[in-house]
Amino acid sequence: MKKVSALLLAAGHGTRLKPLTMNWPKCLMPIGKYPLLEYWLSNLYTNKIFDVYVNLHSHNEIVEQFLQRDRFSSWVKPIFEKELLGTAGTLLNLKEKFKNNTVLLIHADNWSVFNLNDFLNFHFNQRPDNCPITMMTFETNKPEQSGIVETNSKGIVTRFHEKIKDPPGNIANAAVYLIELKEIDQILKMKKITDFSTQIIPKLIGRIATWKNNNIHKDIGTKDILKTAQNDLKPNIYWHEKDNWYINFTKNPIHKLVKSV
Repeated sequence: MKKVSALLLAAGHGTRLKPLTMNWPKCLMPIGKYPLLEYWLSNLYTNKIFDVYVNLHSHNEIVEQFLQRDRFSSWVKPIFEKELLGTAGTLLNLKEKFKNNTVLLIHADNWSVFNLNDFLNFHFNQRPDNCPITMMTFETNKPEQSGIVETNSKGIVTRFHEKIKDPPGNIANAAVYLIELKEIDQILKMKKITDFSTQIIPKLIGRIATWKNNNIHKDIGTKDILKTAQNDLKPNIYWHEKDNWYINFTKNPIHKLVKSV
């Protein structure tokens, strides 16, 4: 298995979650007792992925304080973007840092519970030939709000519909990918590439494998879905000690605000 580097996209404004995001970043919204981003980082650490980048923009000072904790400081690297580069722009900006590694690209403001080891094993040992990308998918009950995929008998993406009315199905792009960058180098060299879903995926139709998350995957971009996520069965966090950041987090007004929406 090749070395894996992870890029967590956590810079968004969380506009649909206002007023919750007026003073607190979307990526650190509480899911039960812990912030969303901590679940992602715990899953990476448990699976021995120690080369991790997190892009920052909205409320970047708060997210930087979270990442400066002892449990993260030696292996998680914050990347501040003065202006948002877009989901593909951030990947391109860091391309040289990934060298020959496989890249795990994560939209880290989604709430996702899944077996990362199984996802990795599929990409490295089971994905169809000539597929430089494995896309995580999930079943959605609001297909018009998601990127819907159609696949062939091998699970390879044959069509992709990004947030259209009356999409042909409910299997959606979870915006979590394993990517062999060297194999899509020509696409990445194109000018003005900023968005992964609308600019890169369409150019790779027929070359994207899929792996379905049958557990939990939710876009917590709305207050209602964020509230429902509080009742989900949550994975264990790797770190058991309660440091100062965590103690302060438990006292943060954001918990009461989430419960009251």
